[in-house]
Amino acid sequence: MKPISESEAEFFRSLGQRIAQARKDAGLTQQQLADSLGISQPMLGSYEIGRRRLPASLLAPVAKEAKTSVEALIGEQATNGKRGPSPKLQRQIEQVSSLPRARQKLVTDFLDTVLQSEQAS
Repeated sequence: MKPISESEAEFFRSLGQRIAQARKDAGLTQQQLADSLGISQPMLGSYEIGRRRLPASLLAPVAKEAKTSVEALIGEQATNGKRGPSPKLQRQIEQVSSLPRARQKLVTDFLDTVLQSEQAS
């Protein structure tokens, strides 16, 4: 295997940091993500710290398991220009939607208050 340039090394370190953050945001441990990918936990750890290069074939499965996009993992903006909620916010929205209606109303009233005060400032 040929040595990689410093810019490539930096890319893989940054990629690893984004994978680790996405994994944590999704509420997954290294072991859980590694198991779902069919790799060892130490191998995943090596990817997350940038010691090893993540194979391109694992980008989509990592993104799927971590509930993010490949673009987000590689540090690129999505090409469609649309912004969506972060994975954590998306999970929270899904959890709120499963609450009883009275609790949902309490949450939405609170959000309305916060958003209105932000618009006023």
